[in-house]
Amino acid sequence: MGQTLVEKIISEHSGKNVHAGELVISKVDVAAVQDGTGPLTVQEFKKLGLGVNGGKLKNPTRSILFIDHASPSPRKELSNTHLVLREFAKEYGAVLSDTGAGVCHQRLIESFVNPCEVLVGADSHTCTSGALGAFATGMGSTDIAVAMALGKTWLKVPSTFKIVVNGKFRKDVCAKDLMLYLIGMIGADGATYKALEFAGDTIENMEMSERFTLANMAVEAGAKCGLFVADEKTRAFLKEHGREDKFRQILPDSDAEYERVIKINAEDVPFTVSCPHTVDNTKAVCELGQIKVNQVYVGTCTNGRIEDLRIVAEILKNKTVHKDVRMLICPASKEIYLKALEEGLIDIFVKANASILPPGCGPCVGVHAGILGDGEVCLTTQNRNFQGRMGNTKGFIYLASPYIAAHTALNGYISSE
Repeated sequence: MGQTLVEKIISEHSGKNVHAGELVISKVDVAAVQDGTGPLTVQEFKKLGLGVNGGKLKNPTRSILFIDHASPSPRKELSNTHLVLREFAKEYGAVLSDTGAGVCHQRLIESFVNPCEVLVGADSHTCTSGALGAFATGMGSTDIAVAMALGKTWLKVPSTFKIVVNGKFRKDVCAKDLMLYLIGMIGADGATYKALEFAGDTIENMEMSERFTLANMAVEAGAKCGLFVADEKTRAFLKEHGREDKFRQILPDSDAEYERVIKINAEDVPFTVSCPHTVDNTKAVCELGQIKVNQVYVGTCTNGRIEDLRIVAEILKNKTVHKDVRMLICPASKEIYLKALEEGLIDIFVKANASILPPGCGPCVGVHAGILGDGEVCLTTQNRNFQGRMGNTKGFIYLASPYIAAHTALNGYISSE
């Protein structure tokens, strides 16, 4: 029986050929936490004591602690949790990605994860790294403590939905629209504990930035991971980040068994928005009418890459954000921030009256730097619009692409032009 991509990667890491539904113990290449989940991981790791690997990290250089969710810290209580991570990194030799370095998922693809590896992270959007051809998935803080100690984890091999996308998008429609369209089609729990394996000529022609967007939001359909075959674009991305020697390619077998195959014609995908308060509450922009917004947020691990910022800058250039709109722009990492500075994008944003935030997660998770007021509406490029997600249960969040975000900021209402 042939194997899917996820089955092949997990087979390599468990030392035997496996198929969907099997319980396995898998080697872990990279384990990661962030400042919201990391302190509990540290606590549980220390509880394991000297009896587990002598109380040491199995692989310190690939155990990564990220300070990104409250970055910089807005409260002393959060500052104290940051101290826990900093002190742990010094004591045990783990890698610390501190305030201002960027969102964990962007930093992982930039510096730490390679094709065909296994990444486990104490954050649901760990699946972003699947765009590199890795098995990347979120787990609980205690699971990550064990993975850091032992260098392995246990899991059930997920069955796979193959998402086949062919054809060309209409002008300015992009991967974010596709993913929202897909989630609207199958539901927020439509792929629970499945692997989404993306294929088709539309996917093959996508740049890495758009593949990262798709992989990032796999979990919003309930998926365990989102996977892509590593190809020459993957190799080029790795080369840009000094890891071309880490390029590998694993292909699914032609006779692999998929639980479901979903075929999408790219031309059928409209400008798509997720409406409050669930990601699968999707509508085409043309169906919405003129929904006024108070805030537009561009950034996050979903659409905070340099390609996204270039799209927004092109639309905002020599224009001014609507007088009733607060526009926030947050590069996903320091690397992206520096590129945006070098290319003059930050200059365009500031002149358009947008506010620039330091790399991090603040507004997306409702910690700081963009909390909504009662009854306010935000159009954002992030991945979740749950009630209270941006810090106020009386706020309303719409999800969309960078194109929609830029036009919305200029018009004062949700718009695609």
